[in-house]
Amino acid sequence: MSKTFQSGLIVGKFCPLHKGHEYLIEQAIAACEDLLVISYTKPEFPLCGPLVRERWLALSFPHVQRLVIDDAILQRLCSERGIQHIPEVPHNDAAEDIHRQFVAWLCLALLESTVDAVYTSEDYGDGFAAVLTQRFQQHDPGLPVVAHIKLDQQRLTVPVSGTKVRLDPHANKAYLSSHVYASFVKKICLLGAESSGKTTLAEALARHLHTLWVPEYGRDLWVEKDGQLVFEDMQAIAVKQLAHEEQLRPQANQWLVCDTSPMTTLLYSLAMFQQASDALQDMANTPYDFIILCDIDIPLIQDGTRQDQAFRLHQQEWYKQQLAQRALPYLCVSGSLEQRLSQVMKYLGGK
Repeated sequence: MSKTFQSGLIVGKFCPLHKGHEYLIEQAIAACEDLLVISYTKPEFPLCGPLVRERWLALSFPHVQRLVIDDAILQRLCSERGIQHIPEVPHNDAAEDIHRQFVAWLCLALLESTVDAVYTSEDYGDGFAAVLTQRFQQHDPGLPVVAHIKLDQQRLTVPVSGTKVRLDPHANKAYLSSHVYASFVKKICLLGAESSGKTTLAEALARHLHTLWVPEYGRDLWVEKDGQLVFEDMQAIAVKQLAHEEQLRPQANQWLVCDTSPMTTLLYSLAMFQQASDALQDMANTPYDFIILCDIDIPLIQDGTRQDQAFRLHQQEWYKQQLAQRALPYLCVSGSLEQRLSQVMKYLGGK
């Protein structure tokens, strides 16, 4: 069955991409043979940069043509196409006509294409479609009038707005796809030498925050292989650890507690094999929102998998050196579990 329109267009900030946007895009997909989605905003909004928005759209609508830009990306794309006269991305507060003319330029000059329908949830779509019609017909008089399809203007189908979500993405989690919500979940990384209470704190912290925690995969593999790890296991451990984080992050509640990071795997790779793969060293730079270092002010408990006190001291000093070299802020916690938990919560609350 043929669709109503050959090509459709949706333009938005998508900061963040919420289910109201997704509804609009889904309706356009159903009615258009091809759909172009353009996203830009100036200024940018925290946690909603162009690469993040591109990822959200790609995961939600992999078969839709997407153009997600800021000034730098626009400059690069135009340079690649040999376009010399490049406009700046308009400010969000710029006059409506400036935005309309800019989008028309993107279609004609950058993408070398036109559309015959524009989808919005606003009254401004009528004027937007009129400007597109004028510009497109100047380019090719045989092109049709661009239709404006207005959907859910009263936000009855999906009662949400980008402003509302930005104010509190966690309270509005129901209006975000899981991979979008994951971008707003902050990761807490726990580090510490052997027998420093790291896992105990990870479990307690997750309970206190009513969220999830990511166990240390390397320890599970160590037990599974009876300590007989090989060099190739090191990179595989880090890959698996990060994969578990990505798997649990969309399901978490505001925070995700991570019991270790690839930095720990790097330490063991260097200690056990005196080398580390380039990929593992790159993964050791994985960013976390908060880093907690557990002090070794509690006795070493030898459970048959741990090394001696000398290695424990080396581990702890190595963490401190690495964090300093990488200029990574962190909190060192000490004392009882209750004291450590209190210190972490005060640290998180002050950020």
